[in-house]
Amino acid sequence: MMFTPKPIALALAWALPAAASLAGDALAADIPVATLPDVIVRAVKTDVGQPAGAILVDEAGLARATVSGDTADLLGGLPGVSLYGAGGVSSLPAIHGLADDRLRIKVDGMDLISACANHMNPPLSYIDPSNVGSVKVFAGIVPVSVGGDSLGGTIEASSPAPEFAAAGQGTLLKGRAGTFYRSNGDAKGGNVSATAASEQFSMTYRGSSVAAGNYSAANAFKPSGLAAGTSRWLAGDEVGSSAYQSENQSLAFALRHERHLLELRLGLQHIPYQGFPDQRMDMTDNRSEQANLHYTGQYRWGALEARVYNENTRHKMNFLEDKLQISNPAGMPMDTEGKNAGMQVKADIVFSERDIFRVGSEYQRYRLNDWWDPISTVVAMPQQGMKGGAFWNIDEGQRDRFDVFGEWEARWNSRWLSQFGVRSGTVSMNTGEVRGYNTINYPAATYAAFNAADRGKTDRNLDLTALARYTPDTERSFEFGLARKTRSPNLYERYAWSANNTMVMNMVNWFGDGNGYVGNIDLKPEVAHTLSATADWHDAAGEKWGLKATPYYTYVQDYIDAVPCAAVGKTCPARTDGFVNLSFANQNARLYGLDVSGSFPLAKSRDYGSFTASGALSYVRGKNLSTGDNLYNIMPLNAKLAVVNRLGGWTGTVEAQFVDAKTDVAQVRNELKTAGYGLLNLRGRYEWKKLRFDVGIENALNRFYNPPLSGAYVGQGNGMSTGILHGTPVPGAGRSIYTGLSVKF
Repeated sequence: MMFTPKPIALALAWALPAAASLAGDALAADIPVATLPDVIVRAVKTDVGQPAGAILVDEAGLARATVSGDTADLLGGLPGVSLYGAGGVSSLPAIHGLADDRLRIKVDGMDLISACANHMNPPLSYIDPSNVGSVKVFAGIVPVSVGGDSLGGTIEASSPAPEFAAAGQGTLLKGRAGTFYRSNGDAKGGNVSATAASEQFSMTYRGSSVAAGNYSAANAFKPSGLAAGTSRWLAGDEVGSSAYQSENQSLAFALRHERHLLELRLGLQHIPYQGFPDQRMDMTDNRSEQANLHYTGQYRWGALEARVYNENTRHKMNFLEDKLQISNPAGMPMDTEGKNAGMQVKADIVFSERDIFRVGSEYQRYRLNDWWDPISTVVAMPQQGMKGGAFWNIDEGQRDRFDVFGEWEARWNSRWLSQFGVRSGTVSMNTGEVRGYNTINYPAATYAAFNAADRGKTDRNLDLTALARYTPDTERSFEFGLARKTRSPNLYERYAWSANNTMVMNMVNWFGDGNGYVGNIDLKPEVAHTLSATADWHDAAGEKWGLKATPYYTYVQDYIDAVPCAAVGKTCPARTDGFVNLSFANQNARLYGLDVSGSFPLAKSRDYGSFTASGALSYVRGKNLSTGDNLYNIMPLNAKLAVVNRLGGWTGTVEAQFVDAKTDVAQVRNELKTAGYGLLNLRGRYEWKKLRFDVGIENALNRFYNPPLSGAYVGQGNGMSTGILHGTPVPGAGRSIYTGLSVKF
């Protein structure tokens, strides 16, 4: 049966005008659910325009939110996903060896950008894990309707959907409060939410706070070559610069009428401090203000979604106590201001029982200023030339992105589904003129070439996807596809300009390797070509047992990798501390790997409940084809095995994590090798009526280990020329006992 949309509504979806024009005659009148075709209800019953293929973080994964301050931790159990170590609330996720800006990460539909030369405020740090209602991960062949300006995948973290009173209920009043404690680092956290709603209007407040001191490793460790008199020594097993505090608040309003929903979310974040054991700097203040207006509606022809948002970040860095120089109590103040605004319009057009078309447009406007005030105006001030005026690292940086996309999903019969998509993107970048602290240490010649260069760059990018899924019966499905994905450089990769001072170069580093970096204006966009397949076996209901395997291969043309400064015509200072000063260049790279995951029942009895085994194994290999070097921060072979016991309101988990030694390291960055290890975690959760109690022991055997992606330890170093020498990886946390309590009311 064919359903023909109204001509005006169809023209609107294809023309993609501004969100302000969504009201008026172009929209169909409100349609009762009973009159909507079943195919439309199926297509948009959860998320408007949401294509198949998302991996959802399950209930057990979301339950970890009660005892964590880092939202990225919720992804730790997914195959193919790993985490770069960073601050206590700022881990950086990686999918299939591609991390940070190579992923598209959306928080409540907003494309957030890290406004920091060290990426201390990544997108997932802007939502507390206790405020997360769902997390979706798209890996491999990512549909163009959820991808864009990224290579490795898309992560969507969303707050809980608004709740309304049931018909005839009157006013709905409900809430939740929770608290947790972790012994390692003396971490404490609390959260609260409250909702008041009628049948058409809903208002929800959410607030959370978490704080921790430095965590401890399992054994005492000694950093390499810490220079006496530069910072305080930490005793024994304490991991320097790992303390943090974070506060988040949000207020959400929602208004619905039949099949239409309008939401407004306002958010405030304040991070008073956050230490980074793998960075030369620490966060000394981070404030973010967010406004997010979102509309969804269902019509006879399909569904429509529109969003406008604005986010401002004010970010400051300096040395916290562990890195503060005794001889320089003023430290090194650094300030960043980021302004991020965007608009999205997307339509699901149901042409038939077989065909769904998704079309949409996105616009993002980003502005960045990054400046460092001098610690003294006295010309005779000797330390690193930090005297005179402000140092401008990025002055009026601009990065604007405009995309349009179209996607056709067809269900040919009960066995075959196909999806084809194309996305066209334009990224325009520019920046103003820069200068150093003074003309003695930073003469005009050091930045004259940069200021005289044509800094305006426009990239025209193209994404393509083709996917097919074959489902021969209720217990098997097979998926395979091809994708071309494109990412333009970020502002720091292109416009960080200072190459004459090691201290300044140390400040531009979001990799956690302790090295110094300078940008390259002439960088081209990265283009990834991915081939992926997935075989999925499971019981007919998909609830008892399952086994899934996903091999993949990615070739990246113009991969942006680190190179010696001389390779791009720059002269950078030599170093004697084991670290290196580097720049960026386009090269070619290859990544391939395999993800395997599964679960199956072990036993079940009336007295002891059910026992289920689950596991996940991931392997990825990354190679720079232009140089023969290994790609940086590639997770070695790793696996997780767990046995889960459920009996009434009790859920208990015994989890073992195994990680192979990291021996394939990036030589150009002097990347550190790490030894293999195994960890044991014990978790328990009991739910009774409206109460939930969590208890557990992480690293129960108190094993010493170095997470492969946690970077180089400079937690007692500093951003100057002296400090920790190269050779110490950041150690992982020792045994930690945690407990959490939450109550609904």
